[in-house]
Amino acid sequence: MILPIVAYGDPVLRKVGKNIEADYPGLKELVANMKETMYNASGVGLAAPQIGRPIRLFVIDASPFAEDDSLNEVDRNVLKNFNRVFINPKIVEEEGEEWVFNEGCLSIC
Repeated sequence: MILPIVAYGDPVLRKVGKNIEADYPGLKELVANMKETMYNASGVGLAAPQIGRPIRLFVIDASPFAEDDSLNEVDRNVLKNFNRVFINPKIVEEEGEEWVFNEGCLSIC
């Protein structure tokens, strides 16, 4: 099911998302709906707050970035297969070179 994407300015986008458990009600269906919504909007990522849910969950499919001719073969292969669901994500380390690309947030129209 394609879900409505909330626009910039919606209060849910400013809230700190809540952690969820593995038994979160309808989690599998929610993830499937988020992916369908993301693909329908030609996005590469979608966070739960963007569909009005104040929880710590996002989906990403970075395969479109694998088309970048400036990347080496290894990086292309990593991106081509990078389709993930993140639940309660936490950045523990940041490394590597900065990668310049156009922002494409689905909540900013």
